[in-house]
Parts: sequence; C-alpha cells; structure tokens
Amino acid sequence: MIHAIFIPLFAGLALFLFGMKVMEIALHRLSGAYLARSLRRFTSSPWRGLLCGTGVTALLQSSSAITVITIGFVNAGILTFPQTLGIILGTNIGTCITTELIALQINHAALPILIAAFFVWILSWLVPGGAYRSPAAARRMNAIRWLAMAVCGFSCVLLGIEVMKSIVPALQSRGLFAWFVEQSQRSLFWGVVAGAAVTAVIHSSAAAIAMTMGLASVEAISVDLGIAIILGANVGTCVTAFIAGIGSSKYGQYVAWFHIMLNVFGTALFFPLIPLLREASALIGSSPSGQLAHAQTLFNIACSLLVLPLCYLPILNKKRT
Repeated sequence: MIHAIFIPLFAGLALFLFGMKVMEIALHRLSGAYLARSLRRFTSSPWRGLLCGTGVTALLQSSSAITVITIGFVNAGILTFPQTLGIILGTNIGTCITTELIALQINHAALPILIAAFFVWILSWLVPGGAYRSPAAARRMNAIRWLAMAVCGFSCVLLGIEVMKSIVPALQSRGLFAWFVEQSQRSLFWGVVAGAAVTAVIHSSAAAIAMTMGLASVEAISVDLGIAIILGANVGTCVTAFIAGIGSSKYGQYVAWFHIMLNVFGTALFFPLIPLLREASALIGSSPSGQLAHAQTLFNIACSLLVLPLCYLPILNKKRT
C-alpha cells in the first residue's frame, strides 16, 4: 500500500506543488512592479478591480497569493477595503486558467516541453552580458529567461498529475476508496467535505482539483462527484485567507472574511445545482476532466458576477482604511 499509493501520491503532489511555486515565482519576476502598480491603479471601481484581479491571478497562477498580497496592501494602507472587493472576485476567475490548461490534455507532452524550456533557460544564461547591445535587449533576454522558467514549472505540474493518476488502480482495489465512492453516490456532500479537507491540508485548490480531474479522466469517480469535490476545494482554499487575516488590521480581516463568505456561500448556492453545472459543462467539453475544468470556470464566473453588484452598495464603500 505504501509503495502503490502513498509514495506516488506524495511524489506527484510534491512535483505538482513545486511546479506551481516555480511558475508563481517566475511569473512574479516577469511581471515585476506591474503587479503593485496595477492593483493600485485599476481598482477605482469593483468592475475594474474584478478585471485587474482576474488578470494578475492569471499571471501569477495563485489566487491565494493575490489574496494574501491584497490583505498586505490593505494593512499597509496602500489599498482601501472597497478597492479590494473586485480584486477578490477576480482572483476566483483568474485561478481557473490552470485547470483549463490541464483540461487540454497535453500531459503526455509534459516531458518534451520541460526539456525544451530548460534548454532555453540554460541558453539564456550562457549568453555573455556584453552581447546585449542595449538595456532593452537585456530586458528582453531576462523576460525570455523567466518565461522559460514558468514553462518548466507548468511542465512539472503536468508531470505531477501523471504521477498522481498512477495510484488510481491501487485505490480502486482498496475497500476504503470504494466505500467513499459508494457514500458519495448517496450524498454528494461527502465530495464537498473531501474537497475542502484535502485543499485545507495541502493549501492548493489547483492541486486538489487536478487530482480530481485525474480520477475522473479514468472514470474512477463520476462527473457529479468531481464537481462536488471542486466546490469543496473552493471552501478549503479559504484556510489560507483565514490564516493571513490573523493578526491583520480590521480592514485586512474584512478582506479575508469577504473571500471566505464568497466561497462558502457560493458553494452552498450551487451545491443543489450540481446536475445543472454538469449539463452546462458538457455543452463545452465532452471528456470528464474537461467537464470538471469547465464546471469550475462556470461556477467561479457565476459567483463573482452575482456578487459584483453588491460591491456597489454604499455600506461597503464606507468601509475605508
């Protein structure tokens, strides 16, 4: 059991999280000071904040990172609480980029992509500094270097998913997994609990959703159960915001609780609508893993757009630092 399940699971998860962190660091360095400037500049209204939050989260591939950064900016007085409302809504949309890319099913090309990107990254360091004819050329080479690193990170994410998928036959042969699937057929609430618990432990909704997509791709779980786990993952990711809110200013805690309420109430609202999410996602993609990625995107977009008008209420716009 240890060799068949736990070692591949933890190895794949470690590779996945390593790839996510490498991608996050590379994209952060690639974006440079643009992140702070854009958060301050493009948050004059909740709608513009939503677009800004979506964009920077898509760049950094981490909604938790943007949420923590936003709380830090509020604590520092750089942003006011009303300015953060749209950003938090946008982070939920921007984080869907990862799952949609995974749904493209390019996992088998992960190793060649990793080798090619690593080769480009090595070459970028072999070019002597004197070869740059201008500061602009140096900046372009630096951008190529960090972009290659980001691609290496994404390749590690794909490889991690492949490793984690290898445990499915062993899981199916164990009675505990069969018991969980059986219980979930009676009540999908088990799936929500599982998604929340796993995400809270590993602090990565993307990793939890990727594992779920891997199970669905080999038909180990149903699409309905996969959607329930994804809804739970959105609740579990609130743990990071909750921790970041501890010891923060009053308005920093407001940001954390806004993020928590958005995901908890959104999950409660859409839990009875899981069949509707399944049918809607089936119209976009036919594969089980693709349906789960599209369901995640539809859920997050719908939640953010439903809450967006509330961000214009005068009572929220009076909460300033």
